[in-house]
Amino acid sequence: MRVVSLVPSLTEAVAATVPEMLVGATDWCVHPAGLDVARVGGSKYPDLDRVRALRPDLVLLNVEENRRADADALTAAGVPVLVTYPRTVPQALDELAGLLTALGVTGEPRWLTDARRAWAAPAVPAGVRRAVVPVWRRPWVVLGGDTFAGDVLRRLGVVNLYDDDPERYPRPDLDALRARRPDLVVLPDEPYTFTAEDGPDAFPGTACALVSGRHLTWYGPSLAEAPALLTAQLSAPSP
Repeated sequence: MRVVSLVPSLTEAVAATVPEMLVGATDWCVHPAGLDVARVGGSKYPDLDRVRALRPDLVLLNVEENRRADADALTAAGVPVLVTYPRTVPQALDELAGLLTALGVTGEPRWLTDARRAWAAPAVPAGVRRAVVPVWRRPWVVLGGDTFAGDVLRRLGVVNLYDDDPERYPRPDLDALRARRPDLVVLPDEPYTFTAEDGPDAFPGTACALVSGRHLTWYGPSLAEAPALLTAQLSAPSP
């Protein structure tokens, strides 16, 4: 099969399992390092002519990362697509297994087995931490309910204070964020690159944890190490 992936985490999953099938990926597909395949632009605005020129047997997309219009255009052109949309860790593991089955992979790769084991009973620190989770700044955007990253944090003992918001990615102003009185502010390094100098400054007096955005939001081989890494990062916030 010839596979084009428009989803970075799925690119990593295919490259780690059947690299010979992967013929194209987005400019944002940076794992594994040194990936040598044709590039087709960004996730939101891929060059569909380039995608079609690669003669894919399957194009991988995600509801959040890609546009419905691109999926429809590919389908109309006779290009098969597989669209993912996990909102929980179990859904992500099942959708990854389904993807590999669609690619004709027999048996479960080691990274997926390790991921299932890692999430079966992750070590959770004592006590529950109430948090806000910005994913963008200028304007502020935070994790709301029914999100994969929100489920990841819940399984690690972090309660998202916007989990009951009707919006999946609310846009409160900074005063509203502070008014929630979080115990912890979780600051991933993607999609916005929060750093020690850019992010914690907005929440003086509140503990801020800088975490790996890839391990918080990607569903692929990184899931195997995500519980241990995120737990360590969440347990060592800056004052």
